[in-house]
Amino acid sequence: MVMRTAKGFTLIELMIVVAIMAILATIAYVSYSNYVFRAHRADGREMLMRVAAAQERFFTNQNIYSASVTGPAPAGLGFQTADSEKGYYNVAVALGNGAMSYVLTATPQGAQAPDACGPLTITNTGQKGPLGPPFNSNGDCW
Repeated sequence: MVMRTAKGFTLIELMIVVAIMAILATIAYVSYSNYVFRAHRADGREMLMRVAAAQERFFTNQNIYSASVTGPAPAGLGFQTADSEKGYYNVAVALGNGAMSYVLTATPQGAQAPDACGPLTITNTGQKGPLGPPFNSNGDCW
């Protein structure tokens, strides 16, 4: 009697391979998502820097800061929209101290909304925030 050896895989072996592949795919997806959030954050930072530069030009001419990003000159900064170029952030202005200081806030929207960093801010003194939650695996926010 000749013994035949089984060829192929058992169901258990196949399920182990599928489970390992699912774990690797999950890790890859999370890493990719974090990278995408970090890359899109540059869009919000760029918009904040453009609005801050426009605020400083406005202050040079008017001796106060503007409360409107989209309003026409001379009361506003003259931007067509308060959204960033790619639409991942929306910028708002909060004035303080009799329009002698400001805080610009870029709020994530759309696909960027779940980002761990949340809204990005910059003040008239150049202070930036948030710098990222503690133990943030998503990179520094600024």
